[in-house]
Order: sequence, then structure tokens, then C-alpha cells
Amino acid sequence: MIPQKPIDYDHIPEPTLRRLPWYLAYLKLEREKGETNISSTQISRAINVGASQIAKDLSMINVSGKTRVGYDVNELVDVLEDFLGFSHTHKAFLFGAGSLGGALLHDKGLSQYGMEIVAGFDVNPDRVSMSINDIPVYHLDDFDQMQSQMGVSIGILTVPVDRAQEVAERMVAGGIRAIWNFTPFRIHMPENIVVQNTSIYAHLALIFNRLDHQSQKK
Repeated sequence: MIPQKPIDYDHIPEPTLRRLPWYLAYLKLEREKGETNISSTQISRAINVGASQIAKDLSMINVSGKTRVGYDVNELVDVLEDFLGFSHTHKAFLFGAGSLGGALLHDKGLSQYGMEIVAGFDVNPDRVSMSINDIPVYHLDDFDQMQSQMGVSIGILTVPVDRAQEVAERMVAGGIRAIWNFTPFRIHMPENIVVQNTSIYAHLALIFNRLDHQSQKK
């Protein structure tokens, strides 16, 4: 099952990339229960994704199961963790150590998926020079110095919306090459900068809209 040929990263659809961590999370749960082999049908029943879609997604990372046996759970976990980048550590800086940023600094689960936040940056005097979950918070003006020492490539953006573009540009100027944007503002970045937008407020809007729609149908 271990991929035998190079994976064509450029042609893997984003929906597939979003589903692969679902498979990994379920496989880890099953491994803890002692399961050694699993079929796409079993995965399908658990996470409500079609078995054929699961097989297609896994084939894109050159993984295929065996007839009447399925997938080797341990091997598939290893392949998924390696492909998704969870098997090695990626250092990150966090910009904006307020309520949301502070919660991310407290989140020990990120390290289980290969992300280590090594420092936070803020401009609020009440937050600068403190530590959150043993992670130091520096003034934003110290970013360039810390970046020269650590060479971090990932930045997590949790600043107020009116500062998002300004801080993002400063991050990129300092050498950040990928931004995980938690603000509702859609920052404008050069094409060579990886941007992942994860706005909890946008998801709230979807929840409220769908909830209201379901209520109107009753």
C-alpha cells in the first residue's frame, strides 16, 4: 500500500485535501481499538462520505486497498500523516494574542498534527512580554529580529480585522511564506504566498442560515 511512484501534488483537488484528515482521524480511532485492516465501506459508514469517493481520494496519493482485505490501518495512517505533513514539525508564529490567538496558543492539539507555535506577537502592552502556555509573546516590532533567528515560514493571523492586511504584508516582507488567516478579512497576497482562510464567523453565518432555513421548512 505504500506509494510506489511520485504523487502529483499539483493535481490533487482541494476537496480531497480537506477530506483526507477526516479519514486519518477515524483511522487513528480504529487503530486504538485494535483494528488492523479496514475497508472504504467501513470508513464511509463512519464519516458519511461515499466509499467510491474515499477510494478515489486515496488513489490520488497512490494508495489502494486489497480485495476482501481492505487497507492496512497502520500503513494507511503512516501514509496519510506523511502526505499531509503531520509526521514532522512545522514551526509557526502567531500574530494577535487576543482571545482567539490566546486560545490557539493554549491548543495542545496542534502539535499532534505537526504544528508548533514558537512565539506570538502583539502590540497590546498587557500581552507583550507574557507567556501563554509557555509560549512567549513579543511586541510586533520584534518580529524581524525573531524571524532572523528562527526562520519561520508559517504565520497564524488572528489580529483585529482592520489590521489584517497591514500585518499580513509585514509578515510576508519578513519572510513568512504561508498564512493561516483566522480573520474575516480576505487578505490580498502575492501568488507565491500560501493563504488558508479559516473564519469562524463565516461558518457561524452558514450555521445560522441553514438553521433558519430548516425552521422555515417545518
